Amino acid sequence: MRRPRRSVLPGWAGALAVRAAVFITVMCCALAALLGVLVHVSVTGQTVGQARDLALTRLSEATAAYQAGDSPGPGARVDPPGLPASLRALAVGGERGTMVARHHGRPTMWAAGPVDGGRALAVAVDYSQQARTIDGLDRAILWSSALAIGATVLVGAFAVTRVTRRLHATARVARRISAGDLDARVGDPRAEQGSARPQDEVAAVAAALDSMAASLQGKLLAEQRFTADVAHELRTPLTGLHAAAELLPPGRPTELVRDRVAALRTLTEDLLEISRLDTGRERLDVDTEHLGPLAERVVRASGGGAEVRVVRDAAVETDRRRLERVLGNLVANARRHGRAPVVVTVDGPVVTVRDHGDGYPDYLLKHGPQRFRTEGGAKGHGLGLTIARGQAEVLGARLTFTNAEDGGAVATLLLSTRHPQPDPDAPPGTS
Repeated sequence: MRRPRRSVLPGWAGALAVRAAVFITVMCCALAALLGVLVHVSVTGQTVGQARDLALTRLSEATAAYQAGDSPGPGARVDPPGLPASLRALAVGGERGTMVARHHGRPTMWAAGPVDGGRALAVAVDYSQQARTIDGLDRAILWSSALAIGATVLVGAFAVTRVTRRLHATARVARRISAGDLDARVGDPRAEQGSARPQDEVAAVAAALDSMAASLQGKLLAEQRFTADVAHELRTPLTGLHAAAELLPPGRPTELVRDRVAALRTLTEDLLEISRLDTGRERLDVDTEHLGPLAERVVRASGGGAEVRVVRDAAVETDRRRLERVLGNLVANARRHGRAPVVVTVDGPVVTVRDHGDGYPDYLLKHGPQRFRTEGGAKGHGLGLTIARGQAEVLGARLTFTNAEDGGAVATLLLSTRHPQPDPDAPPGTS
């Protein structure tokens, strides 16, 4: 089959990879935040608890000494000026409590309790070391979480990249198959029998695609062989039938027989040409051709009925026989299904064939010409435009079909300015 032009696909940053990377990142951040909060709460609770127990122990000792009439000891005072107001109120109200607050610019664990006369006895314990421990722990959690998230994202992105590369390869092969390259295969090593790696879902999809392509290729090849064999076998009896029709006496019945025999011969030759085009192994006989004179020859050979306008002549490297076949089919289709005037315009490497009929049907504009499909009671088998498109592809040209705004069908043939190159792997075939 003819190999289509390769399309450029994106790298690993496809929709699936991006979503997977975002999901992995969000989950890593959530897990790191949860673990960080749990560690922070646990360590902070333990550190604060130890400082609180120490402060309460010293407060009990200071209270006992104060009630015995002794000095409450170092760090213990009655109504010290730095005691937080809320803790003072709690102590004056007859309860004991603790609080961490800054005193002289340093974090301090306060413990306060009631004494005689509605006053508060408070003990201040230096909390700087514990605060530095908690701050260091928080920084360690942040750094370790960032490193863990980065490492997890990289590993996850690498794993997702491998999967998406395989998916992109499978999608690329599927596009090639849909474009007509039935030789394309994914060839995933995990899909092969006896592979050391277990088959995953991507390998299963690749194996199913390869199997489908092989089955489709077999059926299409069988259909092409059948079409070619039938058309080839019909040529011998048709030749004899044509010779016999030429021996019939003149008359209307003879004209009808000859007309039908000629139509059948044309159909047979068209089927043979389509079968050759389907193989994708046509060879080109390239030469320099001037489009203006060539278009005039095509119109004369078709029996006239069309006007040739040369806006700007051009010399192109092409296969004359195939180009004449394309233009001849376009002119014949315009004369048969359109209305006069039929105009063939040459403007550099662009050749347009336009009629002034009802235009191309909608299915042809959307999907291109289809074999044996016509509409509106039109005569023919729908093979002329199919052959024209196939020959244009062999030439490396682009053939498009549109309808003019003021009515009529317009076929535009854009010839390549480069030398058309045949398939180097194609064996010699019919040209």
